[in-house]
Amino acid sequence: MATLAHREMKDLAKIRPGTHEDSADIASLMAQLGYPCTPAEMEQRLDRLSLLESEEVLVAERAGQMLGVCSVHLIPLLHESGNVGRITALVVRANVRGQGIGRRLVQEAESWAWSHDCVRMEVTSGDHRPDAHRFYEACGFKYDERRFLKRKS
Repeated sequence: MATLAHREMKDLAKIRPGTHEDSADIASLMAQLGYPCTPAEMEQRLDRLSLLESEEVLVAERAGQMLGVCSVHLIPLLHESGNVGRITALVVRANVRGQGIGRRLVQEAESWAWSHDCVRMEVTSGDHRPDAHRFYEACGFKYDERRFLKRKS
């Protein structure tokens, strides 16, 4: 019975492109991920990203409630033909995690990336997020390489 309820809840979630009208809900979700911002800041970010063909923001909603958000970006490659699709943010509202919403957002992000000439997908996730690492591995991602960062000082 729990499996049927899980499937029904998953099937009721709608995935669609995010818009600046979603700014407050997405800002709230980003705060849950540890990246707080105001709705006005998020609206500016979404408006800027909407101008680029290499960016997509996907949201999951059910009955008018925002359940999750995922951003995916295309990175053109010099060393091989095509692009890399990179998931740069993914968060599902805490009270609906485990219902397949994150997996559906990842699948939609992959579909979008594959349709935009991507040869591979990648995602970065901080070392402090072991649950996220298990989730991405369950979605078929493999731990592959080391990343080096340098922040603007």
